[in-house]
Amino acid sequence: MDESPPPSRSWSIYTRREITTKYEILDRVGSGAYADVYRARRLSDGLTVALKEIHDYQSAFREIEALQILQNSPNIITLYEYFWREDEDAVLVLEFLETDLASVIHDAKKNREGGISVGEIKRWMIQILQGVDACHRNYIVHRDLKPSNLLISAGGVLKLADFGQSRILLPEPPFPAAENSLLEEDPQNQITMTQHLEVIQEAGNSCPEGSENITVELMGSSIQEESYLKEIEQFKVHKFVDETEKETNYQDGDASCLATCTTSDVEEDLFKTSCYSYDAEEEKEDKSGAFTSCVGTRWFRAPELLYGSTNYGQEIDLWSLGCVFAELFSLQPLFPGNSDIDQIGRIINVLGNIDEETWPGCSKLPDYGKIFFNKVENPLGLEPCLPNGSASEIGLVNRLVCYDPMNRATAMELLQDRYLNEDPLPVPVSELRVPSSKDLQDEASPRGWGDYNDPESDSDLGFTGVDIMKSDAGFSIRFL
Repeated sequence: MDESPPPSRSWSIYTRREITTKYEILDRVGSGAYADVYRARRLSDGLTVALKEIHDYQSAFREIEALQILQNSPNIITLYEYFWREDEDAVLVLEFLETDLASVIHDAKKNREGGISVGEIKRWMIQILQGVDACHRNYIVHRDLKPSNLLISAGGVLKLADFGQSRILLPEPPFPAAENSLLEEDPQNQITMTQHLEVIQEAGNSCPEGSENITVELMGSSIQEESYLKEIEQFKVHKFVDETEKETNYQDGDASCLATCTTSDVEEDLFKTSCYSYDAEEEKEDKSGAFTSCVGTRWFRAPELLYGSTNYGQEIDLWSLGCVFAELFSLQPLFPGNSDIDQIGRIINVLGNIDEETWPGCSKLPDYGKIFFNKVENPLGLEPCLPNGSASEIGLVNRLVCYDPMNRATAMELLQDRYLNEDPLPVPVSELRVPSSKDLQDEASPRGWGDYNDPESDSDLGFTGVDIMKSDAGFSIRFL
């Protein structure tokens, strides 16, 4: 009699012969609402890999697309191949990385009295910046940068992972002849972007067993460094533009995104006090591919997204970087909001009021006129949030967590920052202290660190009352 698999197993992946004839599935290492991740062994050479079974078509498409483009980047997770058949979930074969930056932070907080050394922090930061720079050079915005999506090998190599929310920005290119390179086949017969999109779309109908990866080069690796630096300011003006108005209802913890909540949402859900789990909400989009502000993880979400913007660019990744770096310095999340309202309030308490003086153009954000806070006369500033931070460390974070997206430093600019090139110098990758494994959670899992999910961590905003006013446009909220 055949032994039945444990209830935790996914019947889909275990019964797909195109996968099981090439890989021995060892165990499931993580599970989320839209993906399950398994540790497996490649039968041809014994290599340990991760099999990521994605239950959402859009997320699978985006992750494959982004990883194909970034396949030669040393700080981006490697996609070996993928399986995708009609009426089946996509299964991505990824390199298996033992731990993540969230585990490094958690381990340092628990076991290291002095936290993470400056030399180690700098090496982690350099690897993160190199990965983000690779994305942005190829006009890819990750949209969900956070410690648990920064995976780490046993040898200390950090790689960006979980590109299910990523998008490719195709602006009017700043480089000569770049536009043609996206539409026409190049001299080396590489697959063009248009062909690439068509192939992946067709992959839902048929993907030959053992099919090889489709390679594509978006901008090419031949862009000269000096040309890139000359054009770096132009990266700051390219935006994702949502030209359609959508009515959706995304739940983020216990609160809806500001851009989509209704009056009933506010009355029933917005002020619940249960804490937010360390996880990204899943984005749903219409067939036109329109963008939404409800993307990424709240603690790392840029203020323009919290105010409902659907016209944004790579700058949202830069804000997230600032939050990640601050957490490396302090071992505490910078803005651990319990709801979107609480998130904005915490940011304002630290950085000051959001108005046309501090952020030109903010009044045009979709939800700017719906949410009002009393003016903060004396914002805390970053210093109390980074009590042991040097002036250079605080200054670096300040270059990223600033209101105006146009003023945020790019990854390339930060790689040249004095802080990363002064004593103490970054340690070699081989000297990084890496936890032996993750807390049995993977990049697709809901994160639930006790340190981030303290039931006592209610908002410190000190609201004494709230005034909700209905209007033709919906509602406005004023915190007293």
